Amino acid sequence: MNQPLNYRNTSFITSAPDIRHLPQDAGVEIAFAGRSNAGKSSALNRLTDQKGLARTSKTPGRTQLINMFEVVQGCNLIDLPGYGFAQVPLEMKLKWQKSLGEYLQRRECLQGLVVLMDIRHPMKDLDQQMINWALESRLPVLVLLTKADKLKSGARKAQVLKIRQMTKELEGDVQVEAFSSLKGIGVDQVRRKLDEWYAPELERQRVLAGGDDAFPEQVEEDNE
Repeated sequence: MNQPLNYRNTSFITSAPDIRHLPQDAGVEIAFAGRSNAGKSSALNRLTDQKGLARTSKTPGRTQLINMFEVVQGCNLIDLPGYGFAQVPLEMKLKWQKSLGEYLQRRECLQGLVVLMDIRHPMKDLDQQMINWALESRLPVLVLLTKADKLKSGARKAQVLKIRQMTKELEGDVQVEAFSSLKGIGVDQVRRKLDEWYAPELERQRVLAGGDDAFPEQVEEDNE
């Protein structure tokens, strides 16, 4: 049984304009995707307890690159370009959508997709397209309804149940959780899901290294 990973050790690796410029297709990657105002960068920063890991822009939609971060060796987080912002030229939107589709459908080491959407405005057309792309590639999906602190508890729970009901109609593995970078809502659930997705790669590494104690630096300290 793998212990929880320490996401505070996550570090930036590289940025790439498209899949062809990414490092070798190896290990396990988990991608974060969402509309340009969904709070994706804030979520990554909260998940890793690093305020400046993923850059938050005052102009949504300006991040055009695929950003890669290493949690531990062989386990990476991918910050995909935000999509759907009105002020971005149509040609650029189409280019991003093509790049996102290529990544989701062709990247062999991609093992899970986290789709972030504002809890007040969920399941827009592009959100559903991202989920469908992932499910067509047989990828599990974690839907995070961000900015959950903007709703009172009852309304928040009702919205989560509504989106869970919508995703039940899809053919595939889709989990839906409320999330707030500001209040920390849902952070533990996200970390547990990422641990689950990374587990096969960590187990493979342990087997190759010949024991359970081969990677002590990868796990959360028990006394923290």
